[in-house]
Amino acid sequence: MPQIMTTKEVAEYLTLHKITICKYAAEGKIPAIRIGRVWRFDKAAIDRWIRGETGTTHSKAESNENPKGDRK
Repeated sequence: MPQIMTTKEVAEYLTLHKITICKYAAEGKIPAIRIGRVWRFDKAAIDRWIRGETGTTHSKAESNENPKGDRK
């Protein structure tokens, strides 16, 4: 069963500020999922990310964006 972490828990785990964690999540720099207005993090995905083994997960809104600005 996955261990889901809050922004505060990830910040403490990585010794970074909570605002930095939210910024990284919003920019897709760290694996995260946005549920409503809050970010959640899978500890196993964070550990893989630290080791450089995986990409990141983006929020649903980001994945729907079209980089060219064209309609889908």
